[in-house]
Amino acid sequence: MSEASKGVVAAGHPASARAGARVLREGGNAVDAAVAAMLASFVAEPLLTGLGAGGYMLVAGAGMTPSLLDFFVEAPSRRGDGTEAELERIEVSFGDAAQAFHVGPASCGVYGAPAGVCEASRRWGTLPLAQLTAPAIELAEAGVVLNSSQAYVAEILDGLLRSTQECAALWAPDGRVLREGELIRNPDLGEALRRLASDGAEPFYRGDIARAVCDWLGARGGSLCGEDLAGYRAIEREPVSMRYRDRQILTNPPPSAGGTLLAYALALLDRGPAPPPLQGIVGAMAAAQSERTPEFVEGLDQDGFLERFLTARLGSTTHISVIDAAGRACSVTTTNGEGSGVVVPGTGLHLNNVMGEEDLNPLGFHLHPAGRRMPSMMAPSIVMRDGEVELVLGSAGSNRIRSALLQTIVGVVDRGLSAEAAVAAPRVHFEDGIVFAEPGIDVGELDAGPRVVRFGALNLFFGGVQAALRHRDVLSGAGDPRRGGVAVLA
Repeated sequence: MSEASKGVVAAGHPASARAGARVLREGGNAVDAAVAAMLASFVAEPLLTGLGAGGYMLVAGAGMTPSLLDFFVEAPSRRGDGTEAELERIEVSFGDAAQAFHVGPASCGVYGAPAGVCEASRRWGTLPLAQLTAPAIELAEAGVVLNSSQAYVAEILDGLLRSTQECAALWAPDGRVLREGELIRNPDLGEALRRLASDGAEPFYRGDIARAVCDWLGARGGSLCGEDLAGYRAIEREPVSMRYRDRQILTNPPPSAGGTLLAYALALLDRGPAPPPLQGIVGAMAAAQSERTPEFVEGLDQDGFLERFLTARLGSTTHISVIDAAGRACSVTTTNGEGSGVVVPGTGLHLNNVMGEEDLNPLGFHLHPAGRRMPSMMAPSIVMRDGEVELVLGSAGSNRIRSALLQTIVGVVDRGLSAEAAVAAPRVHFEDGIVFAEPGIDVGELDAGPRVVRFGALNLFFGGVQAALRHRDVLSGAGDPRRGGVAVLA
């Protein structure tokens, strides 16, 4: 990878990364580039993210005060009159493992993506929002050819994509789901992006688009209502900050669960040798998972939870990582869940199914009070060394997010790997007493006990890390081959 003059963008799709790099070349900073890449991802990665999605953005470096912008999905109000629709269960197979998801109108939470885009641009951006939106609008008008990674996601979500007439019109116009090499077009999304560029987030929360969403859902038993949308705000939070070896790790704070559990696992590894053995990595994963108790999930929304937790004990998503020439960093993760299958006509919005994800509702569905941010596993992160940005990373992959990030950080910090080598290295994941392992992992190093599930190849089950690295003032990046990620220098 040749040396960059303006910066580097790593993303889950070439079109997303190119949009961010284009904005860097046009004079934008890391946040401008991340916003442009995020908007492009709504078009190029529509099964993973979109205007009906939510997420988190972490910024730091070049004298910026580290800050986390929370624009994740909120729990909607409940009707409570017996007219609400039931969640619709679908099974998604990853080939060597399967996962259950729940979709339909009852799965839709209060989306945050339009608010997040506008607030990030207002707080930290330097270019007009219309300029940042332009690459995404061009993509939406021309259409995007499905690459192998997006086609694979479409294949495993076949049942979802044909679950409603509106969703099928986009993804299965001839009765079968689109395949690699075929064009996906969503003109309504292009128009919605134009509205975002000209009118900001207002139409999506208090205007005509908000009314269309609520009317469509209400007629089908969904509980998301106008008051839920009108009350939504993106929230700035202080990120988790902890030491690992001689580095400072910044990541997502409560009420997100992912950053807290990642910090806990790293703190456990920091007590041991560098690099940690496989048994130590799996042990840290197991310890982090064991803490995800009912008390943990309930406590995430309480003031001071992170400090109490660390002191006492020490999917479908997409991610974008950016470092600009000045050393500013932006790490942003967004998700639509798997999508609810609910496409609201005339709006371009495929609404999220966050209220129907078992990973985010471990204690049961619809237990969160209206207005509470859902306890996401997403953990956009930044590694600082001697006060400067060294590594920017985040991942897709539901419960596998924290294990993917843990191993990538260990690869760079403890093993001295390049971004590309650290991201491509084989991974393990521990969950429910089972060790999942990719080829190249010597499971013989593990103590006897846990059941082992071996995958036949690298698989998107293990997440999708996108990373940007600054080493001796040379910028590089890596996209995860498991999810078709790429890095583009500007």
